[in-house]
Amino acid sequence: MSVTTPASAVTPPGYSDTKDDQLKRLRRIEGQIRGIARMVENDAYCIDVLTQVSAATRALQAVSVNLLEEHIAHCVVDAARESDEAAAAKVGEVTAAVTRLLRS
Repeated sequence: MSVTTPASAVTPPGYSDTKDDQLKRLRRIEGQIRGIARMVENDAYCIDVLTQVSAATRALQAVSVNLLEEHIAHCVVDAARESDEAAAAKVGEVTAAVTRLLRS
């Protein structure tokens, strides 16, 4: 997985104020994934495993939507205050991120 950080990323991320909540959600999802692995190791019924995969997927989607909201509320708004060019760049980032989320 490649993570890129723009050179202009001197300000904290939009989710800084909710970082602890985000980490709690992600740790809960991590536990769900470990539970799914245990189910597979224990030869659980396929439909039960799929149900848990679906729940974990929805939980990750909720984290994604929350991060997207934070990004728009902070990073995009700040860029819009900076200049039209900065705003356009951030809108492009959001569009690309939404496109990736919709494909997943």
